[in-house]
Amino acid sequence: MRIKSSQSSGERLSQSKSMVLQDSDIPQNAISRHRRNQSQHNVGGAGAFEISVELKGEYLNKAKISDGGKKLRKNWTSTWVVLDTDCLLFYKESKQEALTNLKPGFKADGVDLCGAVIDWTTEKSSRKNVFQITTNCGSEYLLQADSYPTICKWYDAVKKTVNSLSGDGRFAPSKSGLRRSNSTEYLPRHGSLPAYGSASPSSKQRNPGHRRSINMFTSSKLRHSVSDSADKNGVKNRLKKFIIRRPSMKTLQEKGIIKDRVFGCHLLTLCEREGTTVPKFVKLCVEAVEKRGLEADGLYRVSGNLATIQKLRFIVDQEEELNLDGSQWEDVHVVTGALKMFFRELPEPLFPFRFFELFVEAIKTKDTKQKVQAMKKLVQQLPKPNQDTMTLLFSHLHKVLAHSTKNLMSTQGVSIVFGPTLMWPELDSGNMAFNLVYQNQIVEFILIERREIFDLDKK
Repeated sequence: MRIKSSQSSGERLSQSKSMVLQDSDIPQNAISRHRRNQSQHNVGGAGAFEISVELKGEYLNKAKISDGGKKLRKNWTSTWVVLDTDCLLFYKESKQEALTNLKPGFKADGVDLCGAVIDWTTEKSSRKNVFQITTNCGSEYLLQADSYPTICKWYDAVKKTVNSLSGDGRFAPSKSGLRRSNSTEYLPRHGSLPAYGSASPSSKQRNPGHRRSINMFTSSKLRHSVSDSADKNGVKNRLKKFIIRRPSMKTLQEKGIIKDRVFGCHLLTLCEREGTTVPKFVKLCVEAVEKRGLEADGLYRVSGNLATIQKLRFIVDQEEELNLDGSQWEDVHVVTGALKMFFRELPEPLFPFRFFELFVEAIKTKDTKQKVQAMKKLVQQLPKPNQDTMTLLFSHLHKVLAHSTKNLMSTQGVSIVFGPTLMWPELDSGNMAFNLVYQNQIVEFILIERREIFDLDKK
């Protein structure tokens, strides 16, 4: 509550008194002609100075990104913003509704604009129409509105308020700075103002230093911002130079830092690297199975220990010397599992993508002789590594079927295992069930007619 009185003909004083004063202490018929003291606002129970711009309130998007210099996670909220005499007040709802639902001890969030820095920003947020307020205590706020005229109005108003407060050397009053402990006497902030003509000399000497400290803090913060930006640019430049100077993939491979994989490598690339038309790993697996595992029950149908299979795969990818006769590979199902995994992880299957539909059309042929010729023609059109690997594999599977009485594997059983392992469409058209049927039929037919299809009699 503000009381204004004229104590003498040559001196007019402005006094700010607390709501806790007794009625006898309040002068009656207070009159003031001083323009500064005509503000109708009362902030924190102390006298507030009038500024030329005031906005009653509007919903804006607010985000607090720093608290006293400590970075915070950006979280946008729609807030009712009110521009008061020397601060911005934030409410979850309109001020009128907030006051209606006011709870005891309620205190609106606010931003002290004294000594604050305000500027547009595009780096702190991907949103449009954003400006930043940096307070003199190091806190940073972002305000945003979808409407450009709206945010411009608020920017201009807040900017004018900040400039007005900085120009007059005024700071936001607070209860701790206005009243002594256990007293109703308010302490003056600035002895240069008429309202504080009776202030002590010590307080007069203290005010200029206070202003200088605020200015020093602001300039120091700006210097830190510039140095931070320079540090970021330095990091970017160092990363850019590192990326430019980094060695090529070929150089790393030549030095042995990066080794080419076997599993997951394209069949043509792998054969070209090894200088063969059939991958060495495939040959090793086929030889190991034919040497000691053709009579194993459920050969290729039974799964081996996955951990051991992965260990075998790791050794192969590291191009370490491999001996499948070792005791750790004594389980033939580990070898067959690794061979199936090799074919499943090919980027392009043994039956290349462009041949998938052609093989499906060929298997639909009713006449057996025409079907054999169609299959034979397609196999001969395959790349040499695909053709030779397919010949070796189907010859091996034929040997497996020759021991069917021991391993209990039939032609249909082998085709069910290897159908989806050796061929699949490039794009899944939703006909998975039909594709699976055709895949099995194609592998089964080639197993039966392999001598004719691969011209094994002539070889």
